[in-house]
Amino acid sequence: MRSAVFRQWYRDLAMGVRFAFTGGREGWVRAALTAVGVGLGVALLLLTAAVPNALSTRGAREEARQDRGIGYLEDNIRSKPTDRSLLVADTDTEYRHREIRGRLLEPEGEHAPPPPGLDEFPAPGEMIVSPALAELLKSDAGKLLRDRLPYETAGTIGEAGLIGSGELAYYAGAEGLAQRIDGSVVARIDRFGATEQPADEEMDPILLLLVLVVFVVLLMPVAVFIAAAVRFGGERRDRRLAALRLVGSDGRMTRRIAAGEALAGAVLGLVFGTGFFLLGRQIAGSVEVFDVSVFPSYLDPSPGLALLVAFAVPAAAVLVTLFALRGVVIEPLGVVRTARPARRRLWWRLLLPLGGLALLYPMVGQGSENGEFNEYLVTGGVVLLLVGVTALLPWVVEAFVARLGSGPLSWQLAVRRLQLSSGPAARMVNGIAVAVAGAIALQMLFDGVEGRFTQSTGKDTARTQLELSMPDDLPVSAVSQELKRAKGAEAAAALSDAELSATAKDPEEWVRVTVGDCAALRELAKISSCRDGDVFTLGASEDPVTAKLMTAGNTLYFDASYSGDERGAEIAWKLPDALRKVSARADTLRPGTGGLLATPSALPAKAEDQLSTTVYVRADPRVPDALDEVRNAAVAIDPLIRTWEWESTTRADEFTDIRTGLLVGASAVLVLIGASLLVSQLEQLRERRKLLSALVAFGTRRRTLGLSVLWQTAVPITLGLALAMTVGVTLGAVLLRMTNVEVSVGWSGVLSMTGIGAGVVVLVTALSMPPLMRMMRPEGLRTE
Repeated sequence: MRSAVFRQWYRDLAMGVRFAFTGGREGWVRAALTAVGVGLGVALLLLTAAVPNALSTRGAREEARQDRGIGYLEDNIRSKPTDRSLLVADTDTEYRHREIRGRLLEPEGEHAPPPPGLDEFPAPGEMIVSPALAELLKSDAGKLLRDRLPYETAGTIGEAGLIGSGELAYYAGAEGLAQRIDGSVVARIDRFGATEQPADEEMDPILLLLVLVVFVVLLMPVAVFIAAAVRFGGERRDRRLAALRLVGSDGRMTRRIAAGEALAGAVLGLVFGTGFFLLGRQIAGSVEVFDVSVFPSYLDPSPGLALLVAFAVPAAAVLVTLFALRGVVIEPLGVVRTARPARRRLWWRLLLPLGGLALLYPMVGQGSENGEFNEYLVTGGVVLLLVGVTALLPWVVEAFVARLGSGPLSWQLAVRRLQLSSGPAARMVNGIAVAVAGAIALQMLFDGVEGRFTQSTGKDTARTQLELSMPDDLPVSAVSQELKRAKGAEAAAALSDAELSATAKDPEEWVRVTVGDCAALRELAKISSCRDGDVFTLGASEDPVTAKLMTAGNTLYFDASYSGDERGAEIAWKLPDALRKVSARADTLRPGTGGLLATPSALPAKAEDQLSTTVYVRADPRVPDALDEVRNAAVAIDPLIRTWEWESTTRADEFTDIRTGLLVGASAVLVLIGASLLVSQLEQLRERRKLLSALVAFGTRRRTLGLSVLWQTAVPITLGLALAMTVGVTLGAVLLRMTNVEVSVGWSGVLSMTGIGAGVVVLVTALSMPPLMRMMRPEGLRTE
C-alpha cells in the first residue's frame, strides 16, 4: 500500500516537472522567473552558510601572522640573536580614517622565517604591500600616503598574509632595530603566530541576544521571498490544472502535479542560486563594505549547511504550493478562484504574533544578570512575530481595499484589481514588510543597549585630536619643536612621565612626575605664573603617601635598582624648597593625573633619558587632511612614533563587530529585496500582459494604465510599511524589556528604516515601467 502511494506521488510529481519544462514558451518563462527568484534567495542562504567559515579563516589568518606573545616585554628586552631570530617593529597607522597595518622587518639569522604571505624579506628601503595598498598608492588619493611610506615597492603580500582583499598592509625592510628593542614597539621573535590560544571569554547575554535576532531578521526576508517565488504564475498554472481535471485527474492528483512544477522551479533555482553565489563570491573579493572585505576562498559554505539548503528549498517549495492550493477549488471547467473569494479570517492570523509574544514574555526583565537568554524561545518568538506580518498583511490589504470607492479611471482600475485578487500584491510586499519590521526592531534594540557597551574616554576632542607616543631614545625638546612646526598642527603640547621612588634600592613607595614646558603644564592644571625651573604639586592632599613624598627638600630617585635585577640609573633628585600647589583643570588633558608637575630645567642631568613622552596635537582646521599631515611629519622624524586619533567615546569590540556584521548583511539583503521585487513585479506584469494589451486596443491611454500599476503597488506598500512599523516597534519594545532597558522609540530611526523600504519599492517600480510600456503593445494579444 505504501509503495503504491509512493509510486503515485512519484508519477504525479514527475508529470509536474515535465509540464514545467515542456509547456512551451509560457512554461519556460515561468520556470525561469521562479528559478531566478528562488536562486537569489538560495545565493544569500549559501552566503550566510559561508559566514562561519569566513570568520574562522579570517581569525586563523590573523593568528598566523601574530608577532607578539605572552611575556613579550621581559622576553624581548633580555633576548639574544639566534639563527632563526628577526626583529619586527609595529608601525601601524591611519590614512583618512582607514587603518593601515605596518611592520618593519630585520632578519638576524639565516633561517629567520618571513611572515605569512611573503617568500622573502624586503631589503632595507623596500616594502612589500597588499594589493589594495598598492592600488591606493598609485592613485591620486594616495599622494599624502606616498610621502609617509618612503619605500620602494618590491612586491605584493600573498593572500595567506592578509585577512581581506581590501586590507591595507605593508612590510618594509629596516636596519638598526636591535638597539631599539623597548618591549612595546620593537620585538625580537623567532616565528610568527600566536604563542598561546586566548582564553575563551563568555559573551555578554545581551550580545548573544543581538546575534540571534540579527540572524533571524536577516534570514526571514529570504525565506519569504523564496516562498513567494515558487508561486509565480499561479493563476496560469491553475488554469492548466483545470484542463487536467477535464481529462480525468482528481483534485489530489492535480495538487501533486502543481507541487511537481514548483519542485522543478525550486531545483532549477538551486542551480541558478549556486551560479549566483559563485558569481557573488568572485565579486565579493573586489568589494569592501563598511571596511570589511574577504577573499573569495573565505566564502566556502560548510557541507552540512549547504546540504540543508539543498533539501530545505525544494521541500519548502512543495509545502508552500500545497498550502496555497488548500482554498482553491480546481474544477474541469475552471478555477473557483475567479469568483469573488471568501473573506479572509483574522483570528488565526492573530495567533502567530500573539504566540511570538508569549514565547518572549518569560524573558522580560532578565537583562544580562540572569544568565543567557533561551535561544529557542528567542528564535521562535521573533520568527512568529515576523511571520505574523506575512499572515496579517493579506487580511489588512483585503479589508482596506474593500472599502475604497470611486476616483479617477486609473484608481478604479487599480482598486478593482486589488479587490478581485489582493493575494499576489500582498505577497510581493511581504518580503519588504518583514525586512522593515525586523530592521526597526533591531534599530531600537541597538540604540537601547548601546549605552551599556559605550564608555566615555573623558577626552576633549575639541582641544586635541592626535596623540603621539615617542620612542624613549628620541630627544624630547627637538621632537616637540618639529611637531609644533608641522603642517596641519595648530598647537602641540609635549608631556613626559616617570616614576620616582622614595629609595634608591628596592623601593616600596612611588610618586609620578609629569614634565613639560609651562604651556603644556597649563593643559593639565590651573597655573597662574610659571617659568622654567618651577615644580608644582597636583592632588597632594588626596593620598597620604604621595603627600609625604612630595615634601619640599625631599630626595627622590629615577630608575631605582632591585635585588637580583640589573642595576638601575638611580638618579637622585632633590625637590626644590618651594613647591607650589595647583589644582587640576576641569577639562584637563589627562584626567586623573596627580603627583609632581615639573618644568624641564628643574630635573637633574640625565633624567631626560628616563622619561616616556607623549605629544598632543591640535589640528589646524584650515589645513586639508591636517591629521595626515601631522602623521607624515611624525614619520619623517622617526617611523617608530605611534599615533592615535582621539575619540570621545569607545565601544566594546564585540558590539561594534555585531553592528558591522548587521550592516554588511543588511546591505546584501537590501540587494536581494530589490532584485526579488523586480522579478516579482515583472512576473505580475507578464501575467496581465494580454489584459493590458486588450485595454490599450480598446482605447485606454497608456498613461492611465501606468498610473493604475503604480496605485496597485502604492496601496499594498503603504499598508505593508504601516503594519511593519507597528510590529517592528512592538518587537523592539519587547526586546528592550528583555534586556531590562527602558523602552524608547527613536522615531527618526524608525522613519528612516521605513523610508529605505519605500525607496527600494519606488526604485523597483521605476525600473518596471519600460517593460510595462512594451507589454501594452498590440503584439501582446498574440497567443501560441
